[in-house]
Amino acid sequence: MIIYNFPALGGMEYVLHHGLSMFSIIQSLLSGQALIYILMVLFSESTTPFVNLRWYLDVAGQKLSKLYIFNGVALFLGWLVARILLFVYFFYHMFIHFDQVKEVYPLGFYSLLTVSPVLSLMNIFWFWKIAKGLVKTLKKAGHNE
Repeated sequence: MIIYNFPALGGMEYVLHHGLSMFSIIQSLLSGQALIYILMVLFSESTTPFVNLRWYLDVAGQKLSKLYIFNGVALFLGWLVARILLFVYFFYHMFIHFDQVKEVYPLGFYSLLTVSPVLSLMNIFWFWKIAKGLVKTLKKAGHNE
């Protein structure tokens, strides 16, 4: 669906994000290893309904509605918890259990060391955009009242 509808659903970063995620999930499922880390990353997808609702409200011309503003705040907080703080814990967990992480088969081990930071950097970049958008929306809402 991502490739078929490219670039309507998102740019190259969207393809990279989902491609790396699918690569990691498939590796973990086939090997039965590093499942805790896959579960942590999958939990980050709990922010998706907020992203989707934001898009629907934007397309519907509801950018100044209370629902759009509440959803933006929920997206910001959800992203902070599920994609920023959780990844901090993810890397902390990898660090304190690195002796066990080294036991993962080679491709899985190197994927943990490379894919996770790339996804984290993407999440930080998107979080910055979400924060800027929230501030902009809250300023607009304050001027309209």
